[in-house]
Amino acid sequence: MLIFSSIILIATYILIVWDRLPKATIAMTGAAIMLLFQHMPEKVAFSHIDFSVIILLVSMMIIVNIAARSGVFKWTAFEMLKYTKGNPKLIMLSIGLFMALFSAFLDNVTTVVLILPVIFVISQELEIDPVPFLITAILASNIGGTATLIGDPPNIMIGSAAGLSFMDFLRELAPVIIIIFIVSMPLLLFLFRKSLVFTQSQMDKIKEIDNKATITDKVLMIRSTIVLGFVILGFILHDFIHVDAYIVALLGASFLMLFETSKDVIHEVEWTTIFFFIGLFLIVGGFAEAGGIKILAHQIINITGGEQKIAAMLILWTSGFFSAIIDNIPYTATMVPIIQELKPVMDIYPLWWALSLGACLGGNATIVGAAANVIVIEAAYSKGYKISFIRFMKYGMFITLISLIISSIYIYLKFLI
Repeated sequence: MLIFSSIILIATYILIVWDRLPKATIAMTGAAIMLLFQHMPEKVAFSHIDFSVIILLVSMMIIVNIAARSGVFKWTAFEMLKYTKGNPKLIMLSIGLFMALFSAFLDNVTTVVLILPVIFVISQELEIDPVPFLITAILASNIGGTATLIGDPPNIMIGSAAGLSFMDFLRELAPVIIIIFIVSMPLLLFLFRKSLVFTQSQMDKIKEIDNKATITDKVLMIRSTIVLGFVILGFILHDFIHVDAYIVALLGASFLMLFETSKDVIHEVEWTTIFFFIGLFLIVGGFAEAGGIKILAHQIINITGGEQKIAAMLILWTSGFFSAIIDNIPYTATMVPIIQELKPVMDIYPLWWALSLGACLGGNATIVGAAANVIVIEAAYSKGYKISFIRFMKYGMFITLISLIISSIYIYLKFLI
C-alpha cells in the first residue's frame, strides 16, 4: 500500500504543478482513489481531516466577505493612496504596507482580492502598467501573511497541529517579518525604478480621488469591523481566555450571518479552496497510514544525524524550494506529520517556525508558489496584462532568497544557539 499511496501523492503534486486542471478537482480525485483502494476505516480517514482548520478558514472567509461588501477595505486602500499625493514610490510603498498589514490579520488570498480593483483603477486612470504594483502586492501579501496564525493557510495548518496560538505566531515571527518587509520594499523600489516615473498630470489624478462614495453601507461597515476587531482580539487573548481560534472565528461569522441572507453569504465562501484542503488531508492521511511519513522522518534523522540545527536549516530551505515549485498548502500538509514524527528525537519547536517561514516565504518565488499569486496573475491576464512565469520569478526569486537568508540568521540566533 505504501507504493500505491506514494504514487497518488506524487501524481497529485505533479498535476498541481502542471496547472491544467482545477486544484480542488485534483485533490478530491486523488482522495477518492486513495479511499477506494486503501480501504481505510471511516473513522481513520476522517481523523486525518483537521476540521479546526476547515472551520477557521470558512469562518474567516464569511467575516471578510461580509465586511468587504461595505466597501471598508477599498476605502482604506484609497485613503492610503490619497496620502501619497500621487508620488509613484509612495504609492508602491502604500500598496506594500496595506498588503502586509491586512494579510497578517485577514488572509493573503482575501487581501489580494480586495486590492486588485484599486490597482486596476489606478492603472486605468493614470494609463500606466499595473504589473509592478501587482507583483509588489503579491510579495508583500505573502510576507505579511507569514506573521500570524491566520495570515497564510500553511500557518493555520501548523498552528493546529502544533497547538500554537495567534500570539505564539505574532511573538515568534512578527519581528523577522518586519525586518524582511523593511529590507524588501526598498529593493522592489529599486528593481521597478524605471516604471515608477509619473508626469505631474498623472500625479494630480491621484490627488483628486473621491473616496466619499466608497463606503456603500455604513451600518454594515460598523457592525462587521467591530466583529472583526473582536475576533482578532479573541485570537490575541487566546492564552488568557483559552478559546481556540476556530471557535472565536465561528462565533464572529455566526453573529454576522444573523443579519445576512445565508444563501448569499455561503455562496461567497471559496469552496474550491476548502475542498482542496479536504482532499489533501485525505491523501496525506492515506500516505501516513501506509507508513510513508515515518520513512520520510527517518530519512531526515539520517541526513541530519538527529542534529536540531541541521534539521531546522534543512526544513527551512527545502520548504522554500518546494513551495516555489508547488503550492505551499500541499507541501505543508505533507511536512506537518513528518515534523511530528521527529518529536522523540529532538525538540521540534524551532522546526515549526522553520517550516512556516520556508513554506510561506518560499511561495513568493514563482507564480505557482501560493494561492494569492495565482489569483493575481489570472486577474491580470483577464485585464489584458500578462505576467509570465519568468518575469515574475525575476523579482520573486530574488526577494525569496533575501527572505530565506534573513530567516536563517533569525532562526539560528533565536532558537538554536
